[in-house]
Amino acid sequence: MALKMLLPNGFKKIGWVLLIPSTIIGFIMMLSPNDDILDLHSTVFALYNDEILGQNKHTGFINTNITNTLVGVCFILGGIMVGFSKEKKEDEFIANLRLSSLMWAVWVNYILLLLSFLFIYGFGFFQVMIYNMFTVLIIFIGRFNFLLFKSKMTATYEK
Repeated sequence: MALKMLLPNGFKKIGWVLLIPSTIIGFIMMLSPNDDILDLHSTVFALYNDEILGQNKHTGFINTNITNTLVGVCFILGGIMVGFSKEKKEDEFIANLRLSSLMWAVWVNYILLLLSFLFIYGFGFFQVMIYNMFTVLIIFIGRFNFLLFKSKMTATYEK
């Protein structure tokens, strides 16, 4: 019997509630020329803080803008819940779609990363690396849901 590390189906709805707003806010922040479009400052514990014009700090409390952190955490948690929650009818076909979508997402992600290493330099490369943290989840969720939709449409037409 294979070990299935999937969340219960109910997590999918919670995941969409986290994923959609965090994606929208992330795009707004990405496209905005103003870095502090949402300015949520808080004191947080940091293992390491590299100040640009200050001193490096190891393990301590810092006061910082946590907007990027909150949006990133919500996106990742939402993406994991959406991508790795069981379907209502979880069978071998769905498991095969899930596996092929995950492999496809990893391949595409690393091809994009390789192209970025070859053709993008400077601060643009840093931005690509930030977006690269999220592309596996985005590609996986998109491909899996597309294949699932396509298979349901095919099954509907065959009836």
